[in-house]
Amino acid sequence: MKGLSIASYNIHKGMSFFNRRVVLHDVRERLHGINADIVFLQEVQGLHEYRAGRHDNWPAGPQHEFLADGLWPDMAYGRNAVYDHGHHGNAILSRYPILKSENIDISAHVFEARGMLHCELDVPGLSEPLHAICLHLALNEAGRKKQVRQLAERIRAVVPDAAPLIIAGDFNDWRRRSCGYLGQVLGLREVFDLAHGQPARSFPAALPMLSLDRIYVRGFSVESANVLHGLHWRRLSDHAALTAQLQPL
Repeated sequence: MKGLSIASYNIHKGMSFFNRRVVLHDVRERLHGINADIVFLQEVQGLHEYRAGRHDNWPAGPQHEFLADGLWPDMAYGRNAVYDHGHHGNAILSRYPILKSENIDISAHVFEARGMLHCELDVPGLSEPLHAICLHLALNEAGRKKQVRQLAERIRAVVPDAAPLIIAGDFNDWRRRSCGYLGQVLGLREVFDLAHGQPARSFPAALPMLSLDRIYVRGFSVESANVLHGLHWRRLSDHAALTAQLQPL
């Protein structure tokens, strides 16, 4: 099969850094310019009645549907944080059919709702369905450790050892504690480790210094991995977007 292009991006609910402006239309333009086969998104607003009433350019439907806009015919959304006026979570946009999806609650405590969106995709040229997991981990290290263990348990339970696997999202892992564990326990490799010898610096987008966002793979080699943090990107979110070009082994 041809290479598989992927992207991961925390879109900050489609709002500018200080939540003053709706930047979702620019986010859509930039994501369409990447033209990845599969996009892993975090902090996606499924509904926000207050902002919908306040901003004329707020989309009529969920943000993941607005961003897909015909380029990615299949999509899945995992609702994590729910409040009186709406909800947000993770999403996966795919050029290929999503065979099944499940959102698993991995919240470490009641004050921070987190989820793990697990999809199986029918990708031409792959002998088994591709398992794609999008997540956004806790801000505190104890919570992240618990969630990484939950991730490992999920993969051991439902992902065949020979199945291709991609995990992407906002790990909030600025101390880089998860890389070794996921490699030792699950045989996963981080794409920027493979391509450049270290995880990508992705936060803050204006001057990336911390490695918060990651893409882990199993069953793929990495042709390229890039951080998108130039002038046109840094106005759109506090995180930089990550892209990678993969080849199945």
